Amino acid sequence: MTDLFQPTCIWDLKATLGEGPIWSAKDHAVWFVDIEKQHVHRYDVRTGGHQTFKAPSPCGFIAPKQRGGFIVGCKTGLYDFDPVSGQFTFLTHVEPGLPGNRLNDGYVDHQGRLWFGSMDDDENNPTGKLYRYDARGLKMMDDDYVITNGPAVSPDGKTLYHNDTLKKIIYAFDLSLDGQISGKRIFARLDEDAPADVASPVCYAGEFEPRGEHGDGYMDGPVVDSAGNVWNALFFGWGVNGYAPDGRLIRRVKFPVSNVTKITFGGADLKTVYATTAAKGLSADDLQKQPLAGGLFTFQTDIAGQPQNEIAHV
Repeated sequence: MTDLFQPTCIWDLKATLGEGPIWSAKDHAVWFVDIEKQHVHRYDVRTGGHQTFKAPSPCGFIAPKQRGGFIVGCKTGLYDFDPVSGQFTFLTHVEPGLPGNRLNDGYVDHQGRLWFGSMDDDENNPTGKLYRYDARGLKMMDDDYVITNGPAVSPDGKTLYHNDTLKKIIYAFDLSLDGQISGKRIFARLDEDAPADVASPVCYAGEFEPRGEHGDGYMDGPVVDSAGNVWNALFFGWGVNGYAPDGRLIRRVKFPVSNVTKITFGGADLKTVYATTAAKGLSADDLQKQPLAGGLFTFQTDIAGQPQNEIAHV
């Protein structure tokens, strides 16, 4: 029997800022980006083969379309991406008046709407925003973020989660069927997570690491599983936290690298997790101690994720 919650590196690509993994059941592959290297990556889980495509500018996310292909969110706007030809076709600007911003994380909801955030590339000013992109066009839905991450949506489609990374907060919103959000509230905050919440071996993977060298870090990308638990990657936090639908911290998965950026659920039963990591922000000494930083990792879980949604309108 495969051990659960034991991350191993399957591709030591040494990404500077690996991000945004998604599972593609059609080709048994994990797609993700390296933001700073302007790369879109594909990893074939059957063969271990991989491909790399050069994006037009720093790219924050990749999202599949129902008609085939992908949309990639770049600093210079949204692009249609054809993986067969490797061609990127410009679709629309997002923030032409904010040259210091770039796009970050993205997500497709159950109705096929694309959601994504922007952020200050220098990580100083609260110019980041949350956007929705569907057949009605592009609409700003929330603002006042330095760094956005997410969003992600509950299995019933009624709750949207979105992160303020520097504030170490996961927000929850009520999400209506037509894509409106309301009732913004704090779902979880890193500074309020207590070791006692993860003391039970029933719900906890690995020995709890004290704050400090393996401290809590920052809220990076969130994902919601089929039971409604929110899994949140931790940048500078050495792992992934799992939160129950009521916001309690119920699981911690420890990684051998400090910068975990996001996970996705894949495989035939959606119980195989794939996680992107980053070397950004690490010193030469850090990298010696973390030789797999920037690698693509995997581990097994005891609960399935949600199927990957696809963009409906493009």
